[in-house]
Formats: sequence, C-alpha cells, structure tokens
Amino acid sequence: MSAVDLGIPVARPTDTSARPDTPYLVDRFGRVATDLRVSLIDKCNLRCTYCMPAEGLPWLKRSELLDTAEMIRLIRLAVETLGVTTVRFTGGEPLLRQDLVEIIAATTALPGRPRTSLTTNGINLGDYADRLVQAGLDRVNVSLDTLDRQTFRELTRRDRLDDVLAGLEAAKSTGLEPVKVNAVLMRGINEHETRDLLHFCLERGYQLRFIEQMPLDAQHAWDREQMITADEILERLQREFTLTPHSADRGSAPAERWLVDGGPGTVGVIGSVTRPFCADCDRTRLTADGQLRSCLFSQTETDLREPLRTGAGDDEIARLWRETMWAKAAGHGMDSEGFAQPSRPMSAIGG
Repeated sequence: MSAVDLGIPVARPTDTSARPDTPYLVDRFGRVATDLRVSLIDKCNLRCTYCMPAEGLPWLKRSELLDTAEMIRLIRLAVETLGVTTVRFTGGEPLLRQDLVEIIAATTALPGRPRTSLTTNGINLGDYADRLVQAGLDRVNVSLDTLDRQTFRELTRRDRLDDVLAGLEAAKSTGLEPVKVNAVLMRGINEHETRDLLHFCLERGYQLRFIEQMPLDAQHAWDREQMITADEILERLQREFTLTPHSADRGSAPAERWLVDGGPGTVGVIGSVTRPFCADCDRTRLTADGQLRSCLFSQTETDLREPLRTGAGDDEIARLWRETMWAKAAGHGMDSEGFAQPSRPMSAIGG
C-alpha cells in the first residue's frame, strides 16, 4: 500500500537548480537538518484524549512498516552521508517495537556516534531501561501530564500512572540522563498542577518542559482558544517561583529555559504555537512506514519505502531526501488563514 492509497499527499518534484553543492540537508532558508526524528511504530498502549479516540486508530499493517534492516539502512544513510548528528526515536509508543534495542544499538555503533534519545509514555520503561543503556541510548523524554491518578486515568483511559513513575525512576537510576519530562497543560483538566509537576521534577532531578498543545489530534478537535499558551504557563509558574532566563545558548532547541529560584534546577516551555522556533529548526522526520517529512506539520510526504523495496541505491535515496528538505517551508503556518492540520495524527508522525 502506498502513501497515495493511504490518502497522504505525496511530495512533487522540486526545483533544486539553486541548491548549493553540498551533501547535507540544506533548505532554501539557510537551515541545515542534523536532527533525525524516527517514528518506529504508530501503535500506542494509551488512548490519550488529546491524541486519539478511545477505540484507537486503524494501525499500519506489519508489511507497511519498515523492517529492521530498512530502518537501520535509512538511519545509516542519514548519519554517514547526509550529516545527521542526533537521532530521536519516537512512536506511537516506541517501546512497543520488538526490535527497538537492535535499532538503537546499530545507530550508536555508526561512525561519528550520533547522540540518541527516546520519547516514550514511560509505561514499559522500567522493563527496558537497562537494555536501552546497554544499546547505547543517551537519554529519554517521558510524557507525564498529571500526578493525580484519577486525572491520569481520565486523560489516558488507562490506570498506569504507577508504571510511568517507575519508568522515570528506572531511567534515572540507570544513567539515562538528563531525564526530561514533557507535560501538556489543558484548560479545566490539569492546569492547576503546574506547581506540583515542577516541584515533583525538581525534587527528583528531572528536567520538566511544558508544551503548548498542538493541532495534531486524530479527532481534529484542537481549539486554539482553549489552548494554554506559553505566556499563561509562565504566568502560573511565576506565582510560585522566581524564573531567570537560562544563559545557555538555545540554538535549535525547542524549549525556552529558565533557572528556577536561582538554580540549579530548570524548567522549559515549548511554545510551538505562539512562540514558533521554525527559523532555527534543524529536524527531518521519518515515519514508521518509510515516509519522509520535512516538518511536523507538512502536508506532503516523500515515499522512501517504495524505492528501498524496488532496489534503489543509497545515492537515489539520498537525492530524494535532499530534495525533500530543500523544499521545506519557512514555517508551520499555524498563523496563516489557510492552515490545516496534517492528514496524519501525532501518533503516526512521531513527536
């Protein structure tokens, strides 16, 4: 089944006549993509209300997913030929993919040793932490929107808060540091936990990052008026804490960081909607079924799976990758009148 069969807009040929003669993933706005986000699977063992319906989604068939060798080949090409220096593994829930450890080990064994990380809901992290460290994984990001058991159950439609907390502890104890915690605040649901979430992370040495809710839900129910903005998050934090802008250069990092009460603890805020950082974006994205995306909010994808399976060489795949990134838009366009959510939800794109 092709991307067209799935109803996904496919990228058309791009005029690359002005593209500089470089092997790297440059675009028309002077950005260079060095950060590869790899979605390993679209399935998830939670049913978060802001992500998908209670019954889940139509999952990709096994034959549609890139297999182990295909995934490793594309990561190798990105690192050895295209200049990628960091690789983030995402999902769905990446710990549901049985060959995850093998893929990580192959990635960390590549020349140049890319930095690797994993974004997870944390449910299975306690069982995997040791193996992830042995495979060479550097750090993890764990999603945790609430510390209240009832709220967790209502948000995720699963009673698994204890597993997530255990996963965080396991990551810390095995050396997957820094342990970053991602929290989405939602109006009328968990915004009152802003203070508690930060205290929880500071006490345990985790790095908390609050993230504005983005229009990536399968139900397309996102409402900008209901979203808690970065300004609101900071206003809530400043009621309880003294925040000082962090002196470290932000670079292409999505989070604006602050020292909390003089440090050393910090908190980050990712204002993807109201404080976009598109001008410094250095990301390129690969979905679990081998589709290449230049942006989280891309309306088109480039199919790499079909060339892989029909005998294309590395040079041809690299050409497709470079052309896709050359055509990358200046920004996600959420403030433009014609903005539309991607046809795929977050679980199928990867965070």
